[in-house]
Amino acid sequence: MLTRLKAKSERKLAKQICKVVLDHFEKQYSKELGDAWNTVRDTLTCPSCWQHAVLLNRFNCPWELEEELRSRGYHTLFQGSSPYCPKSVKCYVSRIPHLLPSERHQVGSLKKYYLLNAASLLPVLALELRDGEKVLDLCAAPGGKSVALLQCAYPGYLHCNEYDSLRLRWLRQTLESFIPQPLVNVIKVSELDGREMGDATPETFDKVLVDAPCSNDRSWLFSSDSQKAACRISQRRKLPVLQIELLRSAIKALRPGGLLVYSTCTLSKAENQDVISEILNSCSNIMPMDIKEMARTCSQDFTFAPTGQECGLLVIPEKGKAWGPMYVAKLKKS
Repeated sequence: MLTRLKAKSERKLAKQICKVVLDHFEKQYSKELGDAWNTVRDTLTCPSCWQHAVLLNRFNCPWELEEELRSRGYHTLFQGSSPYCPKSVKCYVSRIPHLLPSERHQVGSLKKYYLLNAASLLPVLALELRDGEKVLDLCAAPGGKSVALLQCAYPGYLHCNEYDSLRLRWLRQTLESFIPQPLVNVIKVSELDGREMGDATPETFDKVLVDAPCSNDRSWLFSSDSQKAACRISQRRKLPVLQIELLRSAIKALRPGGLLVYSTCTLSKAENQDVISEILNSCSNIMPMDIKEMARTCSQDFTFAPTGQECGLLVIPEKGKAWGPMYVAKLKKS
Protein backbone atom coordinates (compact mmCIF):
# COMPACT_ATOMS: atom_id res chain seq x y z
CA MET A 1 0.00 0.00 0.00
CA LEU A 2 2.77 2.45 0.97
CA THR A 3 5.20 1.39 -1.75
CA ARG A 4 2.98 2.12 -4.74
CA LEU A 5 3.15 5.90 -4.49
CA LYS A 6 6.73 6.24 -3.24
CA ALA A 7 8.20 7.67 -6.46
CA LYS A 8 5.83 10.63 -6.39
CA SER A 9 6.82 11.59 -2.84
CA GLU A 10 10.54 11.31 -3.59
CA ARG A 11 10.23 13.88 -6.37
CA LYS A 12 9.19 16.45 -3.78
CA LEU A 13 12.70 16.41 -2.30
CA ALA A 14 14.11 18.24 -5.34
CA LYS A 15 14.09 21.82 -4.03
CA GLN A 16 16.05 24.98 -4.77
CA ILE A 17 17.19 27.26 -1.92
CA CYS A 18 16.26 30.92 -2.27
CA LYS A 19 19.44 32.92 -1.52
CA VAL A 20 17.51 36.12 -0.77
CA VAL A 21 15.64 34.40 2.06
CA LEU A 22 18.64 32.46 3.34
CA ASP A 23 20.72 35.64 3.60
CA HIS A 24 17.90 37.34 5.49
CA PHE A 25 17.54 34.40 7.88
CA GLU A 26 21.30 34.20 8.34
CA LYS A 27 21.43 37.80 9.50
CA GLN A 28 18.43 37.54 11.85
CA TYR A 29 18.68 34.05 13.30
CA SER A 30 22.42 34.02 13.91
CA LYS A 31 21.70 36.84 16.36
CA GLU A 32 18.56 35.34 17.89
CA LEU A 33 19.68 31.69 18.13
CA GLY A 34 23.45 32.08 18.40
CA ASP A 35 25.45 28.92 17.67
CA ALA A 36 22.27 26.83 17.40
CA TRP A 37 21.48 28.56 14.11
CA ASN A 38 24.29 26.68 12.35
CA THR A 39 22.65 23.33 13.11
CA VAL A 40 19.18 24.64 12.29
CA ARG A 41 20.35 26.12 8.99
CA ASP A 42 22.07 22.89 7.95
CA THR A 43 18.86 20.96 8.60
CA LEU A 44 16.45 23.44 7.01
CA THR A 45 18.53 23.64 3.83
CA CYS A 46 18.76 19.86 3.49
CA PRO A 47 15.31 18.48 2.53
CA SER A 48 16.70 14.95 2.34
CA CYS A 49 17.22 15.21 6.14
CA TRP A 50 13.60 16.19 6.79
CA GLN A 51 11.37 13.75 8.61
CA HIS A 52 7.63 13.29 8.28
CA ALA A 53 5.33 11.98 10.98
CA VAL A 54 2.37 9.74 10.23
CA LEU A 55 -0.73 10.64 12.25
CA LEU A 56 -3.17 7.75 12.08
CA ASN A 57 -6.86 8.48 11.61
CA ARG A 58 -8.64 6.75 14.49
CA PHE A 59 -11.86 6.72 12.43
CA ASN A 60 -10.35 4.50 9.71
CA CYS A 61 -7.11 2.87 10.78
CA PRO A 62 -6.57 -0.82 9.92
CA TRP A 63 -4.17 -2.65 12.20
CA GLU A 64 -2.24 -3.78 9.10
CA LEU A 65 -1.06 -0.20 8.60
CA GLU A 66 0.46 -0.07 12.07
CA GLU A 67 2.15 -3.41 11.46
CA GLU A 68 3.59 -2.13 8.19
CA LEU A 69 4.90 1.05 9.79
CA ARG A 70 6.59 -0.92 12.58
CA SER A 71 8.16 -3.25 10.05
CA ARG A 72 9.64 -0.19 8.33
CA GLY A 73 11.27 0.98 11.57
CA TYR A 74 8.66 3.50 12.67
CA HIS A 75 7.83 3.96 16.36
CA THR A 76 5.14 5.94 18.17
CA LEU A 77 5.87 9.53 19.09
CA PHE A 78 6.59 9.94 22.83
CA GLN A 79 6.74 6.11 23.00
CA GLY A 80 3.32 6.35 24.66
CA SER A 81 4.76 7.97 27.80
CA SER A 82 3.69 11.63 27.61
CA PRO A 83 0.82 12.67 29.92
CA TYR A 84 -0.05 15.31 27.32
CA CYS A 85 -0.75 12.75 24.59
CA PRO A 86 -4.10 10.89 24.82
CA LYS A 87 -4.00 7.18 24.05
CA SER A 88 -6.35 7.79 21.13
CA VAL A 89 -3.57 9.74 19.35
CA LYS A 90 -1.28 7.46 17.37
CA CYS A 91 1.54 9.24 15.59
CA TYR A 92 4.41 7.26 14.08
CA VAL A 93 7.88 8.62 13.32
CA SER A 94 11.05 7.15 11.89
CA ARG A 95 14.58 8.10 12.91
CA ILE A 96 15.59 7.68 9.27
CA PRO A 97 14.19 10.36 6.90
CA HIS A 98 11.49 8.68 4.85
CA LEU A 99 8.51 10.28 3.11
CA LEU A 100 5.38 8.20 2.76
CA PRO A 101 3.02 9.07 -0.09
CA SER A 102 -0.01 11.22 0.58
CA GLU A 103 -3.30 9.43 0.06
CA ARG A 104 -5.60 10.68 -2.67
CA HIS A 105 -8.84 12.42 -1.72
CA GLN A 106 -11.79 10.18 -2.58
CA VAL A 107 -15.36 11.33 -2.00
CA GLY A 108 -17.07 9.06 0.52
CA SER A 109 -13.83 7.39 1.66
CA LEU A 110 -11.86 8.28 4.78
CA LYS A 111 -8.08 8.55 4.63
CA LYS A 112 -6.03 6.34 6.93
CA TYR A 113 -3.28 8.79 7.87
CA TYR A 114 -2.18 12.42 7.73
CA LEU A 115 1.45 13.40 7.05
CA LEU A 116 2.78 16.26 9.13
CA ASN A 117 5.75 17.80 10.88
CA ALA A 118 5.58 16.09 14.28
CA ALA A 119 6.09 19.43 16.05
CA SER A 120 2.69 20.48 14.66
CA LEU A 121 1.09 18.17 17.22
CA LEU A 122 2.48 20.12 20.18
CA PRO A 123 0.05 23.07 19.98
CA VAL A 124 -2.85 20.61 19.74
CA LEU A 125 -1.66 18.58 22.73
CA ALA A 126 -0.95 21.75 24.74
CA LEU A 127 -4.63 22.67 24.38
CA GLU A 128 -5.56 19.54 26.41
CA LEU A 129 -8.94 19.13 24.71
CA ARG A 130 -11.56 17.13 26.62
CA ASP A 131 -14.74 15.43 25.44
CA GLY A 132 -17.71 17.78 25.17
CA GLU A 133 -15.73 21.04 25.12
CA LYS A 134 -16.33 23.86 22.65
CA VAL A 135 -13.17 24.59 20.67
CA LEU A 136 -12.20 27.17 18.05
CA ASP A 137 -9.46 26.65 15.46
CA LEU A 138 -9.18 30.28 14.36
CA CYS A 139 -6.81 29.89 11.38
CA ALA A 140 -7.64 26.31 10.51
CA ALA A 141 -6.46 25.61 6.94
CA PRO A 142 -5.18 23.28 5.67
CA GLY A 143 -6.87 21.36 8.48
CA GLY A 144 -4.16 19.18 9.99
CA LYS A 145 -4.52 20.59 13.49
CA SER A 146 -8.32 20.28 13.33
CA VAL A 147 -7.89 16.64 12.36
CA ALA A 148 -5.41 16.18 15.22
CA LEU A 149 -7.82 17.80 17.71
CA LEU A 150 -10.43 15.21 16.74
CA GLN A 151 -7.92 12.42 17.39
CA CYS A 152 -7.57 13.73 20.96
CA ALA A 153 -11.22 13.97 22.02
CA TYR A 154 -14.85 14.27 20.92
CA PRO A 155 -15.62 17.99 21.27
CA GLY A 156 -19.14 19.17 21.83
CA TYR A 157 -18.54 21.76 19.13
CA LEU A 158 -15.56 22.44 16.83
CA HIS A 159 -15.50 25.72 14.92
CA CYS A 160 -12.93 25.72 12.09
CA ASN A 161 -12.37 29.17 10.61
CA GLU A 162 -10.32 30.19 7.56
CA TYR A 163 -10.40 33.63 5.93
CA ASP A 164 -8.60 32.75 2.69
CA SER A 165 -11.12 31.27 0.20
CA LEU A 166 -8.62 28.97 -1.56
CA ARG A 167 -7.33 27.61 1.73
CA LEU A 168 -10.91 27.25 2.92
CA ARG A 169 -11.58 24.75 0.10
CA TRP A 170 -8.48 22.83 1.19
CA LEU A 171 -9.76 22.82 4.78
CA ARG A 172 -13.19 21.49 3.77
CA GLN A 173 -11.60 18.71 1.72
CA THR A 174 -9.30 17.73 4.59
CA LEU A 175 -12.20 17.46 7.03
CA GLU A 176 -14.23 15.47 4.50
CA SER A 177 -11.28 13.10 4.03
CA PHE A 178 -10.75 12.33 7.71
CA ILE A 179 -13.94 12.87 9.69
CA PRO A 180 -16.94 10.47 9.69
CA GLN A 181 -20.43 11.82 9.11
CA PRO A 182 -21.69 11.70 12.73
CA LEU A 183 -18.84 13.97 13.86
CA VAL A 184 -19.37 16.37 10.96
CA ASN A 185 -22.56 17.43 12.72
CA VAL A 186 -20.59 19.04 15.58
CA ILE A 187 -18.21 20.89 13.22
CA LYS A 188 -18.83 24.35 11.79
CA VAL A 189 -16.63 25.77 9.03
CA SER A 190 -16.61 29.55 8.50
CA GLU A 191 -14.83 32.10 6.30
CA LEU A 192 -14.58 35.02 8.70
CA ASP A 193 -11.71 37.43 9.14
CA GLY A 194 -10.22 36.01 12.34
CA ARG A 195 -9.89 39.51 13.74
CA GLU A 196 -13.70 39.71 13.81
CA MET A 197 -14.34 36.34 15.48
CA GLY A 198 -14.24 37.69 19.03
CA ASP A 199 -17.01 40.19 18.37
CA ALA A 200 -19.04 37.59 16.46
CA THR A 201 -18.79 34.88 19.16
CA PRO A 202 -17.93 36.53 22.51
CA GLU A 203 -16.95 34.26 25.43
CA THR A 204 -18.14 31.15 23.58
CA PHE A 205 -15.26 28.68 23.61
CA ASP A 206 -13.56 26.56 26.27
CA LYS A 207 -10.40 26.24 24.17
CA VAL A 208 -9.01 28.33 21.30
CA LEU A 209 -6.13 27.48 18.97
CA VAL A 210 -4.48 30.34 17.06
CA ASP A 211 -2.09 28.77 14.57
CA ALA A 212 -1.28 32.17 13.14
CA PRO A 213 -0.18 33.23 9.65
CA CYS A 214 3.58 33.64 9.94
CA SER A 215 6.93 33.64 8.17
CA ASN A 216 6.84 29.96 7.28
CA ASP A 217 10.59 29.43 7.45
CA ARG A 218 10.71 26.07 5.69
CA SER A 219 8.63 27.06 2.68
CA TRP A 220 10.09 30.58 2.43
CA LEU A 221 13.61 29.12 2.14
CA PHE A 222 12.56 27.39 -1.06
CA SER A 223 10.64 30.24 -2.69
CA SER A 224 10.91 29.76 -6.46
CA ASP A 225 10.37 33.47 -7.19
CA SER A 226 13.15 35.70 -5.77
CA GLN A 227 11.16 38.89 -6.35
CA LYS A 228 8.17 37.48 -4.48
CA ALA A 229 10.51 36.31 -1.71
CA ALA A 230 12.01 39.81 -1.40
CA CYS A 231 8.49 41.26 -1.22
CA ARG A 232 7.58 38.78 1.53
CA ILE A 233 10.63 39.77 3.54
CA SER A 234 9.82 43.47 3.23
CA GLN A 235 6.26 42.81 4.43
CA ARG A 236 7.40 40.50 7.22
CA ARG A 237 7.47 43.24 9.84
CA LYS A 238 3.69 43.66 9.45
CA LEU A 239 2.95 40.10 10.57
CA PRO A 240 3.24 40.70 14.35
CA VAL A 241 0.52 43.36 14.10
CA LEU A 242 -1.83 40.85 12.47
CA GLN A 243 -0.87 38.12 14.96
CA ILE A 244 -1.60 40.38 17.93
CA GLU A 245 -4.97 41.38 16.44
CA LEU A 246 -5.87 37.70 15.94
CA LEU A 247 -4.93 36.95 19.54
CA ARG A 248 -7.02 39.82 20.88
CA SER A 249 -9.99 38.48 18.90
CA ALA A 250 -9.35 34.94 20.16
CA ILE A 251 -9.28 36.20 23.75
CA LYS A 252 -12.70 37.83 23.26
CA ALA A 253 -14.06 34.53 21.90
CA LEU A 254 -12.69 32.58 24.89
CA ARG A 255 -14.82 32.10 28.00
CA PRO A 256 -13.39 33.09 31.40
CA GLY A 257 -11.27 30.20 32.66
CA GLY A 258 -10.66 28.97 29.11
CA LEU A 259 -7.29 28.07 27.56
CA LEU A 260 -5.67 29.58 24.47
CA VAL A 261 -2.71 28.19 22.55
CA TYR A 262 -0.77 30.33 20.07
CA SER A 263 1.57 28.74 17.54
CA THR A 264 3.70 29.59 14.52
CA CYS A 265 6.12 27.69 12.29
CA THR A 266 8.80 30.37 12.35
CA LEU A 267 11.88 30.96 14.48
CA SER A 268 11.28 34.71 14.49
CA LYS A 269 11.31 36.24 17.98
CA ALA A 270 9.24 39.18 16.70
CA GLU A 271 6.42 36.79 15.73
CA ASN A 272 6.78 34.55 18.76
CA GLN A 273 7.99 35.76 22.16
CA ASP A 274 7.45 39.45 21.37
CA VAL A 275 3.82 38.86 20.32
CA ILE A 276 3.07 36.94 23.52
CA SER A 277 4.86 39.55 25.66
CA GLU A 278 2.70 42.27 24.11
CA ILE A 279 -0.47 40.32 24.89
CA LEU A 280 0.59 39.62 28.49
CA ASN A 281 1.54 43.26 29.03
CA SER A 282 -1.66 44.69 27.56
CA CYS A 283 -4.38 42.16 28.53
CA SER A 284 -4.98 42.13 32.28
CA ASN A 285 -7.31 39.11 32.01
CA ILE A 286 -4.68 36.85 30.44
CA MET A 287 -2.23 34.73 32.44
CA PRO A 288 0.75 32.70 31.18
CA MET A 289 0.57 28.93 31.67
CA ASP A 290 3.82 27.14 32.48
CA ILE A 291 4.54 24.46 29.83
CA LYS A 292 8.14 23.68 30.70
CA GLU A 293 6.97 20.24 31.85
CA MET A 294 5.71 19.54 28.33
CA ALA A 295 9.18 20.25 26.96
CA ARG A 296 10.70 17.93 29.54
CA THR A 297 8.41 15.02 28.66
CA CYS A 298 8.98 15.59 24.91
CA SER A 299 12.75 16.06 24.98
CA GLN A 300 13.39 12.55 23.67
CA ASP A 301 11.67 13.43 20.39
CA PHE A 302 12.26 17.20 20.03
CA THR A 303 15.04 19.75 20.46
CA PHE A 304 14.03 22.99 22.19
CA ALA A 305 15.72 26.39 22.14
CA PRO A 306 15.45 28.75 25.13
CA THR A 307 12.57 31.25 24.82
CA GLY A 308 12.95 33.14 28.09
CA GLN A 309 9.28 32.38 28.76
CA GLU A 310 7.72 29.75 31.01
CA CYS A 311 4.62 29.79 28.82
CA GLY A 312 6.47 29.37 25.51
CA LEU A 313 8.36 26.56 23.73
CA LEU A 314 10.43 26.75 20.55
CA VAL A 315 11.17 23.52 18.66
CA ILE A 316 14.25 23.80 16.46
CA PRO A 317 15.19 21.19 13.84
CA GLU A 318 18.39 19.20 13.90
CA LYS A 319 19.44 16.10 12.02
CA GLY A 320 17.77 13.06 13.52
CA LYS A 321 15.14 15.31 15.12
CA ALA A 322 14.29 17.40 12.08
CA TRP A 323 11.02 18.73 13.52
CA GLY A 324 10.02 22.37 13.58
CA PRO A 325 10.43 25.25 13.59
CA MET A 326 7.42 25.43 15.88
CA TYR A 327 6.68 27.97 18.57
CA VAL A 328 3.96 27.17 21.11
CA ALA A 329 2.62 29.43 23.86
CA LYS A 330 -0.15 28.66 26.33
CA LEU A 331 -2.36 31.26 28.01
CA LYS A 332 -5.40 31.28 30.30
CA LYS A 333 -8.24 33.81 30.55
CA SER A 334 -9.21 34.81 34.06
